[in-house]
Amino acid sequence: MAYIDCFVAAVPKDQREAFLNHARVAAEVFKDCGALRVVDCWAEDVPDGEVTSFPMAVKCGADESVALGWVEWPDKETRNAGFEKLMQDSRMDPATNPMPFDGKRLIFGGFDKISDV
Repeated sequence: MAYIDCFVAAVPKDQREAFLNHARVAAEVFKDCGALRVVDCWAEDVPDGEVTSFPMAVKCGADESVALGWVEWPDKETRNAGFEKLMQDSRMDPATNPMPFDGKRLIFGGFDKISDV
């Protein structure tokens, strides 16, 4: 079954277009490296929590919004090989395609897809 990489980040609200531009370039690279699908989302109805929440998880400030995304790969092997390629791709160089958010508050991880209804 497919392998999924996910992320959650706090992005300054005034950087939404910069985030979208960064995401478009990154999606092209991911697809060139074997990804099947790349999805990026901007918070629309994401409440603050009392114990946990998306905003709390990334220490989202009042001037920031939560962004969530995922990359779908055919399998983990393709993902691992793809990551090696994309780390060498000049389009992912922070000097030419900087992340418009604080990478220290980025949450990410890889998941085995176990259901797809």
